[in-house]
Amino acid sequence: MRKYKAILFDLDGTLLPMNMERFVSAYMTSLCTYLAPHGFEPKALSENMWQSIAKMRKNDGSQTNEEAFWNEFTAIYGEKAESGKKALEEYYEKEFPKVEAACDGKHNAKELISLCKDKGFKVILATNPLFPRVATKNRIEWAGLCEDDFEFYTTYENSHFCKPYPEYYLEVMDRASLSPEECLMVGNDMRDDMSAAATGCDVYLITDYLENRENGDYSNIKHGSFAEFFEFVKSL
Repeated sequence: MRKYKAILFDLDGTLLPMNMERFVSAYMTSLCTYLAPHGFEPKALSENMWQSIAKMRKNDGSQTNEEAFWNEFTAIYGEKAESGKKALEEYYEKEFPKVEAACDGKHNAKELISLCKDKGFKVILATNPLFPRVATKNRIEWAGLCEDDFEFYTTYENSHFCKPYPEYYLEVMDRASLSPEECLMVGNDMRDDMSAAATGCDVYLITDYLENRENGDYSNIKHGSFAEFFEFVKSL
């Protein structure tokens, strides 16, 4: 068995129990409803948000994900994008916390993270950096955790790539002064999280809220429920 120095965790569907489709629907409905009085027609805004998110997902490292998103959003809305940015900042502060209702409660994530630290592992939150820091902080808290539970966590402000690109994981590891061989990536998404293996990193697939769009075979990948992963960490 490998000797890990660090464990990288996904958040949504991994540490934070959620059905991704239900969460995304609730989030986008909430966001578009909040921005409607600011002059953003909901249907068009939803389409343009997804277009801007798609641009961010394909970021080539030449800019932060935040810049990639807002450059695209501004290309669509022009000067109006500035008021949209202010409204979106207000949304994340005031309304986004209510989207927690779309999640499925909590795992014993706090105990898991404490166990990892007691074992001497660095713990990093490698959540897909599509959200700003404020929204990621909210989701961390929904999982019963706090920012200080992690060495650091990825957001659209501090990242230049997205999952499933291996460059995302290499950027995370470089920031932590780690080599891929020293890391274990834990997540529920066969495409986005298990792609870390392309770097030489070890991986563990959490199956409670499994995302497996291409019906990929994971029989040769370490996998199990959240509870089974807890036992796996105990054995390390």
